[in-house]
Amino acid sequence: MANPITAAPADNAAAARAWLERLERAARRLETPCGDGTMVWRGWGQGPAVLLLHGGAGSWRHWARNLGALATDHTVLAPDLPGLGDSAQVPDPVGAEAIADLVFRGLKEVLDPDAQVHIAGFSFGGVIAGLVAAKAGDRVRSLTLIGTGGLGPPNRSVELVTVRHRTGDDRLAAHRENLLRMMLASPACVDALALEIQEQHSNLTRLNSGSMWISPVLHAALPRVHGRVHALWGEHEMDDQALLAARTGLLREARPDAAVAVIPGAGHWLFYEAADLFNGKYRQILAA
Repeated sequence: MANPITAAPADNAAAARAWLERLERAARRLETPCGDGTMVWRGWGQGPAVLLLHGGAGSWRHWARNLGALATDHTVLAPDLPGLGDSAQVPDPVGAEAIADLVFRGLKEVLDPDAQVHIAGFSFGGVIAGLVAAKAGDRVRSLTLIGTGGLGPPNRSVELVTVRHRTGDDRLAAHRENLLRMMLASPACVDALALEIQEQHSNLTRLNSGSMWISPVLHAALPRVHGRVHALWGEHEMDDQALLAARTGLLREARPDAAVAVIPGAGHWLFYEAADLFNGKYRQILAA
């Protein structure tokens, strides 16, 4: 039987759903305190630790096309952030610092006390990744920010199609449109797996992370981060290239030594759209 972490899902909804289920069954499930419940962590592989933090309105599934490549020689941890996926809601007051505290406390429980860790965060997850890295001190080997928020204005604004109350093909069409508006540049990449992940996320989201994404909280935290800092954006992250240049400029302003790269042809969810390119690039970061 094919390894569920590395095998490619067939291109239809049922096969994509089954593949995600096999991928989840292959994971080690861990839980740490989160408000009145728990924060759910999933782990694959063995070796040096890599923490992957998904984006807003997402879950561990954002990393579905990357887990196999990264878990071949690393312990990959992909938790559901508080208020998202299978994790419990964030206790009041809700904020990026409170979420980062929960993630950092959980990380200390799931890792050995002296273990070092590479951290990567996508979009809203980049905000939390930077705050966690600032708390973790010299245990952080690298921080990689992908299409991150938390840098302050200017910010892009995207109007999404309402999915609620839609069913069948109409709901599927709304997911497809939203993925093209917000996440992916190429219509060819809006495949069965992307649509299934989007559908599952739409049923699990309870946290509105928008205000945290547009805040400058990451910008303030970056100077306190130990280890190497990398930042990746997709070429088509934003329609306005001047806005993309402004975002990369804000990152360099906060962290002048950061290695910044733009991935050609990709949109916001670049590690899905250009998975092979990202996997190779990130493995180079991990090996450096």
